[in-house]
This record gives sequence, C-alpha cells and structure tokens, in this order.
Amino acid sequence: MKTANGLSVTLGRRTFVTGLLSAAAVAPLAGAARAQTAGRPEAAALYRNAAQPVAARVEDLLRRMTLDEKVAQMVGIWEKKGDIQEPDGDFSATRASEKFPHGLGQISRPSDFRGVDPALNGAAGAAGAAVNRDPRQTADYVNAAQRWAVEKTRLGIPLTMHEEALHGYVARGATSFPQAIALASTWDPALVTRVFSVAAREMRARGTQLALAPVVDVARDPRWGRIEETYGEDPHLVSEMGLAAIRGFQGETLPLAPDKVLVTLKHMTGHGQPENGTNVGPSNISERTLRENFFPPFERAVRELPVMSVMASYNEIDGLPSHANRWLLHDVLRAEWEFKGAVVSDYFAIRELNTRHRMFGSIEEAAVRALDAGVDIELPDGEGYARLPDLVRAGKVTEAQIDEAVRRLLTMKFLSGAFERPYVDARAAERLTATPDAVALAREAAQRSMILLRNEGGLLPLNAGRIRKLAVLGTHARDTPIGGYSEVPKHVVSVLEGLQAEGRGKFEVVYSEAVRITESRVWAADTVTLVDPAVNARLIEQAVQDARDADVIVMVLGDNEQTSREAWADGHLGDRDSLDLIGQQNDLARAVFALNKPTVVLLLNGRPLSVNLLAERATALIEGWYLGQETGHAVADVLFGRVNPGGKLPLSVARHVGQLPIFYNHKPTSRRGYLLGETKPLFPFGYGLSYTTFDISEPRLARASIRNGETVRVEVDVRNTGPVKGDEVVQLYVRDDQASVTRPVKELKHFQRVTLEPGARTTVAFEIRPSDLWFWNIDMERVVEPGTFTVMSGPNSVDLKTATLTVTD
Repeated sequence: MKTANGLSVTLGRRTFVTGLLSAAAVAPLAGAARAQTAGRPEAAALYRNAAQPVAARVEDLLRRMTLDEKVAQMVGIWEKKGDIQEPDGDFSATRASEKFPHGLGQISRPSDFRGVDPALNGAAGAAGAAVNRDPRQTADYVNAAQRWAVEKTRLGIPLTMHEEALHGYVARGATSFPQAIALASTWDPALVTRVFSVAAREMRARGTQLALAPVVDVARDPRWGRIEETYGEDPHLVSEMGLAAIRGFQGETLPLAPDKVLVTLKHMTGHGQPENGTNVGPSNISERTLRENFFPPFERAVRELPVMSVMASYNEIDGLPSHANRWLLHDVLRAEWEFKGAVVSDYFAIRELNTRHRMFGSIEEAAVRALDAGVDIELPDGEGYARLPDLVRAGKVTEAQIDEAVRRLLTMKFLSGAFERPYVDARAAERLTATPDAVALAREAAQRSMILLRNEGGLLPLNAGRIRKLAVLGTHARDTPIGGYSEVPKHVVSVLEGLQAEGRGKFEVVYSEAVRITESRVWAADTVTLVDPAVNARLIEQAVQDARDADVIVMVLGDNEQTSREAWADGHLGDRDSLDLIGQQNDLARAVFALNKPTVVLLLNGRPLSVNLLAERATALIEGWYLGQETGHAVADVLFGRVNPGGKLPLSVARHVGQLPIFYNHKPTSRRGYLLGETKPLFPFGYGLSYTTFDISEPRLARASIRNGETVRVEVDVRNTGPVKGDEVVQLYVRDDQASVTRPVKELKHFQRVTLEPGARTTVAFEIRPSDLWFWNIDMERVVEPGTFTVMSGPNSVDLKTATLTVTD
C-alpha cells in the first residue's frame, strides 16, 4: 500500500520499496546540484510540503544543509543537558543556540532532570532521591525545545525525543505493566500489542516520538542481570513477542499515527549469552549460532514491519564489538536484510570502544570506526561524532558517509510526523496518563503473566469461606518490586493491599515482614548492601509466631531491583554467580514449612531462580516475575480463583548454576549426564499448570509428505478435561531428524493460547512453512533438506506427542 507521503509499505516479507528511499529515485531532484542556501529557506521549500514523498523531502532538505548542520543531526544530548537548560531545568533557547547553533538531532530522555543537580541524576527512571518531570512539565519542556529547533535554527529541523519503554513508558506517573519477562510468560502477542499501544499513547502525549524498545535479545544465561528485560530463551517466542510490541508501539504502516512512536530494536546482537554471564562480556558464539538463535527476532522485525531504528549492542563477537562490526551492521543488517532505517549507538558505546574494549587511542578513531561500521547517531551525547566535521576536513571521513547517515535520520523524523506535529497539547498530557483503561490493562496483563508451578492437593484457588486467618509474609508483600527501567507509577498495589481488600469482612489478614533482602531497592544505586542475617533471624522468628495459628500462609519471596539488574559499570554490578534465593529467604521458608500449614509461595523476581526447596515443599508455587503496578489486585484475582493462571515459562529454570547452559533447544550431544548430578531443569521451557486439566492431541498433518518449498496444515485438538474454565497454550515443536549439520533436538515453531470452558474442545491449526524447516547448511546457505521431520505438540517442551512429516525434492 502507499501512504499519503508516498512511502510504499507492505505487510509481508518486504517492508519498503527500496527505490523510494534512494536519492536516485527522486525525479524532481535528479541531477540537482544547487548551492547550499545561506539564509533560512522559504516557507514553500519542498521539504516543508507534507504532500511530497518522504524521499523527496529528505533530499531537498539534505542538499540545503551545511556539513555542520548535517553532523548536528547525528548527536544527542543527555549528560550535558545543562548546556540547553536554565539552572532550574527549564529549556533555554538562548543557551541552546549558543551551544548548538547548527541544531541538534535528539534529546535523550526529556522526562528526566538530567543536567540540573548531579546528586539527583541517575539511570533511566527513578533514581534514588530524583523526582523527574511530571506529564505537564515534560510536555512543556518538549514544546519549548521543539519551538527552538523549529523557529530558532536556520532550517527548522525538529528534534527527536527518545525515552525508555521496556514495560511501559519509563516516566513519572506513567502506567507500569509487568516486566518484559513476565509479558513473555503470557504467550499472548495480542495482549502485548495492547500493552505497548498504551505505552505509545502515553509517550506521544508528552512529546516523545522514539522508544528505545523493545529488547529482542535471546537470553540464554540466567546469571545475566538483564534477563528480566527479555522475552526469554527461544528465538520464535522472542520474535513473536517482539513483533507484537512493535505493532503496539508504532502500528504496521508509516508515517506514524498521532498516538504512536517509532521503535528501536535492542541490542544487535549476541547480548544475551555473555561470557561468564556478565553484562557486556564477549559473546563467544559462532556465525551459525548467531543466525539460528540471535538473528531471527531482528531479521523478522526488519523484514516484516517498517522498523526504522536498531541499536547496536555493547558486546564483542569474534573480536569485534558491535559498534565496530561492519559485517554485522552493514553486510547483514543493511545488505542482506535490506534495512533502511538508522543504527543508533547504545549509551556511551562509541566511547567504550576505547575505555572498555581498548581498541583505539582517541575518541576520533572510535568515531571513524563506528561510522564506517554503520552507526548513524551517537547517544546519549555527541562525544566522537561532534568531531566529524574536522574528520571530514582531515580526510578521515567522507561527506558522502555523513550524507548517508543523515538521510536515514531525516527519514525517521519525517515518518514520525515531527515536521507536521512538533508540539503537543501540554494540558492533555496528565489526562492521557494512567487512564482507567490503562490501569485495567495493567491488571489484566499481570493476571495473564502468572505461572502456576505447583499446586499440591488443589490448594489453589483459595476458598475465602474456609479461611479464618491469612498470614502474609515477606518484605515484598508490602514493598512491591516492579523491576528495572521503571519509574514511579501513580500507585502500586502491593500484595498485602490486594489481600487485605480480599479479606475485608471475610477473614483476618496478618502481616509480618519476615525477611528483608537488601537495605535499599534503588535500581540506580551503585552499592548493594544485604541485610544483616541477625536482623533477618529476628524477623523470621516473629513471622513464625504470627503465622502459627493462621489457616493459610502466603509467602512472597524472590528478588528486587538491586539483586538482578543491568550491570552498566564496574562499580554498578547486577549479574550473579548463583541462582539461589538471596539472603535468609530459604531459612524463612524452612521455618514456615515446619508449621505444616497450607503455604502459597509467590515469587517476584527478575531472573529464573533455583528454588529447589520451594518446588519440593511449598503447597503451591507461583512464578510472578515483576507484575507491575497492579501486582496486588492481580495476585488476589489468581489466588481466589477469579482468574485461572495460564502463563507458561519463557525459559528453562535450572536447579543450580552448574547445569548452565540449560536452554531447551540444545544439540543432541548436549545434556549427556553428570556423575552424581541431574541434567534436567527444575522446570522446563513452556511449563505451567492450571486449576483445570487439558488434553492435547498428537499433531494431525493434512499431508504426511510434501515437496520442498510447500506448506502443510497441521491441526491439534485441545480439550478442557477439568472442572473450571481455563487457559492452555498449545505449543508446536519441530525436529529435523537428519541433516548435513547438527540440529537442535526440538525447536518451537508455533503456539496459541486458548480459553476453554469445562468439557469444551477446540482445534488449533498451524501452517508449517519452509521457514519452519530451513536451517543454515555447511556453506552458510539457508536450505530445507529433504528427509523426515518430527512434529511435536503439547503443553510444554517436554510432554509432547508426535507425528512425522516427510519432505521430498
């Protein structure tokens, strides 16, 4: 289809018509070589005309720009926001003109007060004592900055405003949804699209046009603190959730609608399996592993949707950091996948080519290498790229390279609608934030994220009429963690608050702090201090006393924002060498289990934990991850049966770190066995129970044999064999039985979450396509080899029924 601005977009494998984004395709400008305009262009300039094709507008604007004006579009500002602000944080047009007379590309995180008081500055979102801008303040700031860019710079090029949006807009008062790993546990792409539609709406209301999200890293090491930011260990699940998030953020066509934002795919690539599990560690993985496991979510997003921004990753692969890897960013991303958008740097990553990777002796050398590799803009500030005019004059960089980068960046700005809609209605920003429908969706998302891992004797759902006294234990039952890349929502409903509301007029609720984990929960704080074991010993003793005469105990354990997080500096760590519960949480569990009371354990955590004791002795065990601002309401809904949990694990849960790696789609020679040990995970990928039971049939193939290149329909019956309505996720896996290179024992290829009444039955149908069967052969060509394939269906990656598909020449 063709949009009003003349950009051709399709919804299939080819997203853009390549020629429409190239200078050669712009007929009105072919062969034009007019001199740069000295003064401000006339109002009738072609680039100001919204009726003209985007590519024509880009070329008209680009030819008018000086070298300095071009380079200005290739930098952002964050740490040095004081250069464009008054001391109180208000935007200053006068200061901006003094520091950036040629304009500016992006403002990083306009919602924060970076540049005002160093003591209050930190990472994205809430940072200790920092109180960031509210909706009206952010909108006013954005409008003032855009007014300067549009009215006070020579060419009037609007700014791009980018913000973080991992599980909702990371800004004060915005709706906080379940963390990414929890959203993945829904196995519900349509829900994820709805979630990020709300995030986009809230972002655009304050003036943001670009989200630094979604994270589509495949995460294969749970020691890595950023695993909570991902959609799990499987490339197909990550791809589907990533595509769903993109549809929510920006829709499926461009230019953007007024309530949408552009996305940035993060982080290309290999980020999710770092050496020794530590953030930014080398990814010692082969090209084949890259192509089979880490590339698919990026490739599918680029090919299937109009993605305009990809962020390079910090890590190195085979000796090359991504920001210096032309093969990755040019040969694969641009040439092979035909990506037409911009590559943005991760924060400070160009500097870190020197400071961390120790490749070059100067920031200028790092800038030259990054630009040559294909990085178009430096974030969050212009350190190396600010020197590009001098590097052009010195012959180290060509102006043609600059033009290519700026062409892509200007295309993004036109497609975002910034030229036509640079300003927002500041009065409406508050009204459009955390609206009732958004809060209701946060509750629904939390309900659908929870995974029932154990339910001995059918303890759950609880019957309020049979409870006289409910004991609620754990510091995070009252002080609710919501995960990294979070701000402060208008209100977070704690588990205690939700259960107190549930018990009002029905049963008594007693609370005991029971155990503390860290002295602070501030994600941005560098130092992490564990609570004194002696303090916890006293708290545990009191908790046991408080729970002794309870009919049911609900114990909240897990992690918080400090115990699993992004390790962005040597002095700010977040990866761990253990997957066990931190501190004295297992001591609390043993003491409580000794009471022999029905005990429900709810996990709120950012990484899969080795909860062997809980898996053995808890009456019921629920994995919640971080459930967002409606945690307490959703937990009460699930515990008391208004909602039947239907979430599934998006990754495998190890028994201990000695089992790592534990991902399910391993090769045949892996998991051979340990002397005196176990190779099976504590809980497998795709696992999750229900308050009801289901029967899933073997896969039925429309044809047992197909020719190479054909598709085949496969059907799977699913029936609710239990007493209550519930959700099941039908999962379809494929194994290539024999191939010219080794293949995984199974790979997820399709899934669908269904809801069934008691006794009801439905048939789920999938199409097995060549892309479900192909692999990279010895010559690194993507092929489907004739032979047999085992097709498997079931409720998880272990309990599967099979059929055989034959592919012939």
